[in-house]
Amino acid sequence: MAATEQSVPAGSRIRARLAQLNLPLPEVAAPVAAYVPAIVTGSLVQTSGQLPFVKGALPLTGKVGAEVTPEAAARLAAACCLNALAAIEAEIDDLDRIVRIVKVTGYVASDPAFTGQPAVINGASELLGQVFGEVGRHARAAVGVAVLPLDAPVELDLLVEIALAD
Repeated sequence: MAATEQSVPAGSRIRARLAQLNLPLPEVAAPVAAYVPAIVTGSLVQTSGQLPFVKGALPLTGKVGAEVTPEAAARLAAACCLNALAAIEAEIDDLDRIVRIVKVTGYVASDPAFTGQPAVINGASELLGQVFGEVGRHARAAVGVAVLPLDAPVELDLLVEIALAD
């Protein structure tokens, strides 16, 4: 029987939802330059740009609309999102403290003729909706760019509001 919100102990609701969706959080990705994965200021957590590392490697590289299909890129956007959630959890210890996903900013390394950036970043937006429900509804930007670090097809960052610890 699947866990429900009523049967899940306090402090593990979001982790239980991730498990139910078969979406394990990865280890926090090591920064590829001089920055930290996420930072807390007041009731906000801002992540750095997260690449779609899976088990420490980029599963695909190249431009969306050329070497990478939009469908594969949407899956990579979801991987970026899981990496961002892992970075947030490392800072706040408990994803149940998230009271609102405020904004997703997604960057899509795009072939010059590709204009489907919003559909690619939906991979992250839909994941957040599945995991957080209404709390996961957010403002968003989906931007096409010429190139991303390590020739990644997608990168994104999250801004979330958290409940302040007692």
